[in-house]
Amino acid sequence: MTTEEAVDLGAMGDRFTRDPYSVYAALRARGPVHRVRIPEGALAWLVVGYEEGRAALADQRLSKQWALASPALGVRPVSSGRSMLSTDAPVHTRLRKLVTREFTPRRMQQLVPRVRRMTDELLDTMLAQPGRRTDLVESLAFPLPMSVICELLGVPFLDRRAFRAWSNTAVSSIDAAARRAATADMSRYLAGLLDDKREQPGDDLMSALIHTADEDGDRLSAEELMGMAWLLLVAGHETTVSLISNGVLALLTHPEQLEALRADPGLIDDAVEEMLRYAGPIETPTYRFTTGPLDIGGTVIPGGGELVLIAMADANRDPDRYPDADRFDITRDARGHVAFGHGIHYCLGAPLARIEAAVAVGSLLERCPELALDTDPDTLTWRTGMLIRGPEALPVRW
Repeated sequence: MTTEEAVDLGAMGDRFTRDPYSVYAALRARGPVHRVRIPEGALAWLVVGYEEGRAALADQRLSKQWALASPALGVRPVSSGRSMLSTDAPVHTRLRKLVTREFTPRRMQQLVPRVRRMTDELLDTMLAQPGRRTDLVESLAFPLPMSVICELLGVPFLDRRAFRAWSNTAVSSIDAAARRAATADMSRYLAGLLDDKREQPGDDLMSALIHTADEDGDRLSAEELMGMAWLLLVAGHETTVSLISNGVLALLTHPEQLEALRADPGLIDDAVEEMLRYAGPIETPTYRFTTGPLDIGGTVIPGGGELVLIAMADANRDPDRYPDADRFDITRDARGHVAFGHGIHYCLGAPLARIEAAVAVGSLLERCPELALDTDPDTLTWRTGMLIRGPEALPVRW
């Protein structure tokens, strides 16, 4: 077992928020597992590197159940209800089976024309703004995935401004009291949405989840429906917001890669994979807890509900897996990245996120041939916490 003192990531402040990659790389050079204090204040075990990180993501000895978390950690769940992100097999298997029945590749592909129309409408509005300047997060990266997930779930009447504020606070704030308040507000709101859907079901995913049953008659309980609504609405837009923002930022700060993509728009799918690898939207996934002693790379992590975080952002920058890993290169083979996780908790919405990013970035570059960053990249402010990685705003001009 390691005897090293905990590395206080929170004490690094803005340095860590702006550039976690160099911090993780320095830790990786010393070994795959480190005792850290996260910005929220809790002590955790951080796994860095590709091989150990990928293995840990799939290791079912690490539990997602909050009931198994050590009380000494002082951490609380962000979301309400019970979902795939807070359960292990076989409960997770059952929940995923019920959702997968409705969250099909066919349903995702049917959304492509609508995603294109939504993107065009947002770009029409953006390009009509005076001054040829905008915050791309506000104009495209947020409203597109929010609109898509609302249409998919059948909640066009969602109060998006309030929902965005609650969601941002719940997943990014390092203020525990603020997170709890946002979680409570959002839970009340989602309960109302579910009640409306029960009374007026439609041809949408949320209505289907309320009424769907498998061949044995199994249905989602009220608690599970709440967890699923939270998961689909929050995870369904937050990650894609940062995928689009991070991807455009990477292109604008690597002009030779931007030029290559403009010269060959057919590279867009490869570009999205490299965006996911180089600057994916999830820095570390949701919490896992030890169910017994666990040896990772020669370090024994104790059992008893210890918190374990896997630095997916570092796994994707490990030079042992990706040569010249800190270089953004849309022509590289980025397959095998863990931006969507690995194992049974692999992101169910990965196909939809890829579709949205490819359409959004491709259309943006086509319609804005002189797109450029409208600020010094060193002045950008970043989301806090270790879950979502992305700029709070992305000023651009054209």
